[in-house]
Amino acid sequence: MEDRKGDNLIRLGEFRTLWAAYAQSVFGDQLARVALSLLVFQRTESAGWTAAAYALTTLPALLSGVLLSGLADRFPRRTVMVGCDLVRAVIVGLMALPGMPLPLLAALLVLAQLAEAPFGAAQGALLPTVLGTHRYERGQRVMLITHQAGQLIGFAVGGVLVVWLGSSASLGLNAATFLLSATLIRIGVKARPVEGGAPGRKRVHTQVGSAIALIWADPRLRSLIALGWLAGFIVLPEGLAAPFAQEAGGGGGTSVGLLLAAHPAGMVLGASLLGRAGVGDDWRRRLLGPLAIGANLPLVLYWAGPGVASAVLLLLLSGVCSAYQITAGATFVLLTPVDQRGQALGLARSGLTAMQGIGIASGGLAAELAGSSADAIAGAGLLGTLCAVLVAVSWARARGTGAGTIPLRA
Repeated sequence: MEDRKGDNLIRLGEFRTLWAAYAQSVFGDQLARVALSLLVFQRTESAGWTAAAYALTTLPALLSGVLLSGLADRFPRRTVMVGCDLVRAVIVGLMALPGMPLPLLAALLVLAQLAEAPFGAAQGALLPTVLGTHRYERGQRVMLITHQAGQLIGFAVGGVLVVWLGSSASLGLNAATFLLSATLIRIGVKARPVEGGAPGRKRVHTQVGSAIALIWADPRLRSLIALGWLAGFIVLPEGLAAPFAQEAGGGGGTSVGLLLAAHPAGMVLGASLLGRAGVGDDWRRRLLGPLAIGANLPLVLYWAGPGVASAVLLLLLSGVCSAYQITAGATFVLLTPVDQRGQALGLARSGLTAMQGIGIASGGLAAELAGSSADAIAGAGLLGTLCAVLVAVSWARARGTGAGTIPLRA
């Protein structure tokens, strides 16, 4: 956790607090997803209802990302984060009550997930203030590694822990992580006034419209969002991991687990490589286009009919290149005016969620029509590569208009 000047980020009190709150929340959320899936399956014995319940942990972000992320610009960001955590602690605590009816459980889940977008927007907009321009991307890299590691640990430990604790107790533990996060942030993060105006005076439709206009008017921001949304192609192997493993002759849980873990592991490795002291900020921005192409291109090789081991290597390589998303996201935030960061981040993340959902749904349909998950993944890889080439050219041109000396805002 050292930046390029040798300072240890974890020694920075506010960042240490934000990191600790985030790390334990990531594990708690993963545990809750497993617990919720098992709880719904135990009551309904339906794979369809179980999948629908899992989808409810992500879909509300589409709505709240657009409508609620602006709260991070209208009110002090520490206040927004603490408030969202307390709301989720109460709601998830109610979900943990034994015998909660499934319709009410689903409604509470949607409410809890609606609070995710303003929290994430506030956290993302606050980090540049806490770390400064030069340390911000490094901090984002630490957060991504923490997120991926938390998911990997969740995949490995979550199921066992839920069986041991039970679904209700596991949801209760997740509620406790939100309460702990709120406490840490309230104590360890400085109170700061609203950026760029009086609190609460900005209207939702004005915020959304201004953010859209801002992004549309700046070719750099448009290109960076497009680079991020390319994840809609790259996510398909995750959605088709189980059917592909069966096609490749390794349909067991171990094979599926390896396929799911390969891409996150690659991103952790890629983030570490890009964070090396010898790789400067300008070089990372120059590499955005080539790495975006490299993240999609390995998927084309699924047409060669790889086995599980070969597919894991392809996904690992794709994950290494996908670490460009850290630089793309950090540059997007730093190019955005301080008082619009929350709303702009919300729009970008909502679009990303939508693209991932569309990518998996379209890929699943393509696999049904083609009769082959490998062909569907390869097709997505080819289309993603072509789109990545176009976006890479767009980003190179946008950088040429002034991004060589990008006026990043602290």
